[in-house]
Amino acid sequence: MTTMITRRRLLTRTAGLTLAVSTFSFASLALAETTLDRAKAQGYIRIGFANEAPFGYATPDGKLTGEAPEVAKAVLAKMGIAQVDGVLTEFGSLIPGLKAGRFDIIAAGMFINPKRCAEITFSEPSYGIGQAMLVKTGNPKGIKDYTSIKDNSALKLAVMAGAVEVGYAKDAGVPQEQLVILPDQSSLVAAVQSDRADAAALTALSIADMAKKGEGVESTKPFGEVAGKSVKGHGGFGFRKEDTDLSEAFNTQLKAFLGTPEHIALVTPFGFGKDYLPNKTMEQLCKGE
Repeated sequence: MTTMITRRRLLTRTAGLTLAVSTFSFASLALAETTLDRAKAQGYIRIGFANEAPFGYATPDGKLTGEAPEVAKAVLAKMGIAQVDGVLTEFGSLIPGLKAGRFDIIAAGMFINPKRCAEITFSEPSYGIGQAMLVKTGNPKGIKDYTSIKDNSALKLAVMAGAVEVGYAKDAGVPQEQLVILPDQSSLVAAVQSDRADAAALTALSIADMAKKGEGVESTKPFGEVAGKSVKGHGGFGFRKEDTDLSEAFNTQLKAFLGTPEHIALVTPFGFGKDYLPNKTMEQLCKGE
């Protein structure tokens, strides 16, 4: 009898141990699921964009488009992820939103620089482009670049919160009190139209698009230097540091895609093309080279 009881206890304990090990194994598998695993299983992934044409924006009928979202869609499709859901976010909140898990990729044409590289992982750049200013039609104040603003204390320059233009203005010696910091592209246009600002600074493509769509405004001639340094920006896609498999898989497909006839045909309608292909690597840009 004693032997039987002992054996039953042993079997019970063994079964309990097996169950515990099985439960631990399933829990470990669940915990081990990555963002890429989940996206492939679900068939979709969320991307953050800032409504800045032509980089990434929503059309009046709600379609997500622009250089970055369209390239992302093409690359993700090659990875087996067919659907992309857009999450509209102010530019300055894109990196915090990514890190907080509101979306899984930043697809907003975000410039790659050392400060941002310290916070998130970037893909290789998908384009390279210079700067321009949005001014009133006829450019009555004769504004050419950031130096024009610095040299005339009466002028105000509109810049977008969180964007590189804030730093460019500082580098050029534009005092803080001459800056009008606004949340988005439409606010920049409105500021110039209403004389709240004498000019607005953004990338040359964005300014060209704003001038095309906005009444009473035009673009200055694009320029590539500020304070003697190149300001040709290179934009890429952002990922959380821990999403290594997602960023690496994306990067592999992106590098094979860039510069192909399919890629050039896809981005040309947004003003990009073979003349806007990147000439620096993500590693160079993250080092500030």
